[in-house]
Amino acid sequence: MLDFDFYSPTEFVFGKGRESECGRLVKKHGGSRVLIHYGGGSAVKSGLIDRVKASLTDSGLTFFELGGVKPNPRDTLVYKGIELAKSEGVDFILAVGGGSVIDSSKAIAVGALYDGDFWDHYCGKAQIQKALPVGTVLTIAAAGSEGSGNSVITKEEGMLKRGAGSDLIRPKFSVLDPELTQTLPAYQTACGATDIMAHVFERYFTNTTEVEITDRLCEAVLMTMVKETPRVIKDPNNYHARANIMWAGMVAHNNIVGVGRQQDWNSHGLEHELSGLYDVAHGAGLAVIMPAWMEYVHSHDVMRFCQMATRVFGCKMNFADPEATALEGIKAFRTFLHNIGMPINFTELGAKEEDIPKLIEKLGVGDGKRGGFVELDKAAVEAIYKIAAKATL
Repeated sequence: MLDFDFYSPTEFVFGKGRESECGRLVKKHGGSRVLIHYGGGSAVKSGLIDRVKASLTDSGLTFFELGGVKPNPRDTLVYKGIELAKSEGVDFILAVGGGSVIDSSKAIAVGALYDGDFWDHYCGKAQIQKALPVGTVLTIAAAGSEGSGNSVITKEEGMLKRGAGSDLIRPKFSVLDPELTQTLPAYQTACGATDIMAHVFERYFTNTTEVEITDRLCEAVLMTMVKETPRVIKDPNNYHARANIMWAGMVAHNNIVGVGRQQDWNSHGLEHELSGLYDVAHGAGLAVIMPAWMEYVHSHDVMRFCQMATRVFGCKMNFADPEATALEGIKAFRTFLHNIGMPINFTELGAKEEDIPKLIEKLGVGDGKRGGFVELDKAAVEAIYKIAAKATL
């Protein structure tokens, strides 16, 4: 295990109806003038925004609203949020929604205290030095942004999808009410589950040895998703399955399962170009890319893939032919994704194989290599996209 620092100060408030405590939580964490940031009409139609506003009002807090966040959140709305936050003296951002809303809120929190273009932090020109505090009311278990110090934004000019990270943008608190996820369509639920599993796999596939504790934590989250996702697809109102998935989503991405070990993140990098170009759901893109990445790299450490196959998916170990077990595990993962309604190739996703050169160009790998579990050069990236384009069960 490698040396590490781990700092995860978010206060989690979990359970039914806990959004009624938003006012108390904002005051506790120093807010007085609040920007409520949310997505489409569902948070309004469900009455959630009204309940949040009532809680803030009861606590004597001033608030402003900015809705309209889209999946793969855009820089254009972030700029509007920054302008509003600066003009109204906002001192706290409250995200009501899923990962896209939370990521957009984090970007506003950074930009509101920055003299330059907030995008500087997403394109690598600047490091986050300060940010307004952020709180969240989570409505979809997926991105894990409610507990992480990460944010991903899409720049509309060129449709570039890039990320930034800092403990300064970890939420001060996150309200997690599994009931708020019960009205999600099955496809969105499945996309979220895929994203959760991908966050774990990006940490699970590592070159670091002697990491039994985090291996087992990763496997516990993955096995939970394998069990609970079909249950909520079948019965959307299964509160306890929803609760397990919601907490799994946070654990998957606040890095408790990733400390002390090298991580990968190439699947996310390759997928970001798909969702940036085609504006598809992030989880759906990961369902296509991650098994393809696994197929390409599995020979690098066959026994780690055998470990996944046997421990997570219950495959029987073939000691005479370990590679067969590794490939069986990858197939089991792809089959699981198919069974919960996820696409498994470019055609099902709505992507085009002829666009692979464009995807590679947007990724910017050039003549270099992308580090990780296996270093990927341009030819490797092309090979993975081609596997993803034609994948079958």
